[in-house]
Amino acid sequence: MKLNTPVAIISVLVDNQDEALHFYTQKLGLEKRTDVTFGPGLRLLTVAPRGQQKPEIALATPDVKRMGEEHINALKARRSHRATPWIFDTDDCCQVYEMLKARGVNFVSEPVRQSYGLEAVFEDPYGNTFVLLEPAPEVRAWFERHYTGTAA
Repeated sequence: MKLNTPVAIISVLVDNQDEALHFYTQKLGLEKRTDVTFGPGLRLLTVAPRGQQKPEIALATPDVKRMGEEHINALKARRSHRATPWIFDTDDCCQVYEMLKARGVNFVSEPVRQSYGLEAVFEDPYGNTFVLLEPAPEVRAWFERHYTGTAA
């Protein structure tokens, strides 16, 4: 049996949801989609690029009472040791890089030419890293088949 269910929400760990909302909407240019509080310490807050239906990014603050401080610390430690899985597609990496940098976004690397395109890596205030990628022409067709939306 295969899992044929689309990805709806991708969770990104943040320490402060209101601060994260400001970063993702004001600096990256994403829009707030969902903001629902289910109870103390349980708030669903999502953002996504304008026009993109799925997936949305959940700005998640782990619940210490439910998950335990040790588990949360392990999750945060893993965040800084993993590869950069989130990719924002762009037609002009240098232009978007300059715009986001002017908005105060911290870039881990400037635009660098790779065999698959021009990329720059940035991070949010919590150490979650993202790639801003201008795919090479031969990679663009693949991206267009897997396209989900835009940022900034």
